[in-house]
Amino acid sequence: MPEYIPEPFRIKMIEPIRLINREAREAALIEAGYNVFALKAEDIFIDMLTDSGTGAMSHFQWAAIMIGDESYAGARSYFRLAEVVKDIFGFQHFLPTHQGRAAEGILSTLLVKQGQYIPSNMHFDTTDANIRSRGGRPTNLVIEEAYDPSNLHPFKGNMDIEKLVKFIEETGAENIPFGMMTVTNNAGGGQPVSMENMRAVAKVYRSNQIPFFIDAARYAENAYFVKMREPGYEDKSPTEITRELFALADGMTMSAKKDAIVNIGGLLCMNDESLFQNARNELIMREGFPTYGGLAGRDLDAMAVGLREGLNEEYLKSRLGQTEYLNKGLLEAGVPVIQPAGGHAVYLDAGKLLPHLSHAEFPDQALVVELYREGGIRGVELGSVMFSYEDPDTGEMVYPDLELVRLAIPRRTYTQSHLDYIIKTVRKIITHADQIGGYKFTYAPQFLKHFTARFEPL
Repeated sequence: MPEYIPEPFRIKMIEPIRLINREAREAALIEAGYNVFALKAEDIFIDMLTDSGTGAMSHFQWAAIMIGDESYAGARSYFRLAEVVKDIFGFQHFLPTHQGRAAEGILSTLLVKQGQYIPSNMHFDTTDANIRSRGGRPTNLVIEEAYDPSNLHPFKGNMDIEKLVKFIEETGAENIPFGMMTVTNNAGGGQPVSMENMRAVAKVYRSNQIPFFIDAARYAENAYFVKMREPGYEDKSPTEITRELFALADGMTMSAKKDAIVNIGGLLCMNDESLFQNARNELIMREGFPTYGGLAGRDLDAMAVGLREGLNEEYLKSRLGQTEYLNKGLLEAGVPVIQPAGGHAVYLDAGKLLPHLSHAEFPDQALVVELYREGGIRGVELGSVMFSYEDPDTGEMVYPDLELVRLAIPRRTYTQSHLDYIIKTVRKIITHADQIGGYKFTYAPQFLKHFTARFEPL
């Protein structure tokens, strides 16, 4: 078994969990329409659905909650957060939001028009949906190595610069309201982006006068990967790397529920004064006054502390160590996973594990269901349920290249024994993988299907 790095903290409070029996799990699946999003949390033994807002806050964060200022306007909590945001990210303007998709929604509402294109390395689900719902076309231009799960490229989240240049030439810069980069690249296995690649992307966007926004959900994990893997950064702190990273961009959207280690919160940052004024007006209509943005003052204070804690090197070493441990354990058990390990999650290659199922039979959804059926583990589908769409020009279904199941590890929440249990459960599943059947929709909305769709076995 791989080495497990001891956590740089000790447990101060616990929350009971339980493993209900197999018959009860089967009944729960039927009631949920075979969609694990619809399962009751109390019926989950180990919850790897997401790392978003599911981590454990520190005693410093809980203490900060007690001094939260709940004034409607001009709260002290806002100014404490503003100081931290300015210090770490450096943008001229910022707005708090209730989570990352709200920041994406405001940005898309203001900038995306029908038929316009937004390039990125890989857009994640809410970014993709916010752009599509406004008539835009999100375009993924990640390097080809990202589509090879066994490739050990250290920065598989990188944008393909040649693809980007060609895309802008063919599309026309006037049809691209802004460009993006996701750090780390969630849809492609939680893989990091190098500083060298970020500089190259920023240069291309700038030379074409295209505003550059970063999806910064896991910026701290990306910074630590840069420190560990990119020559010239080994002696720099994650905070220093982060400042250099965001100095390349014109703005960012961020779900603070990830690397700021809070249960709720997000950020929208930018340098452009005119865009900020418009974004602030949009925020007032949809989220709340600009100094609270849909959050309680105590949430702003917890975020301010969490932004600092998320950049702590000992914490990041342990955080990425957990992912590495689970990834290696599954690999040693003969389970196909994306390599190298990403920052926040392990990604099972459902397409390779269940080759007898086509894209239209949702192999990733089948594996998600089997994980819960076999061991009470909840993961999430990152494949044809989440990312397939109907081409607006041809009407044909477009399926993703990879069929993945993500096991996202909540921050500071689970121990080595929980990860060992996951490995043991997946070992059982691969012994009968060829007998696992596919699924079909009985209901699915147009956007973000995976959240509320219902299924039945084929």
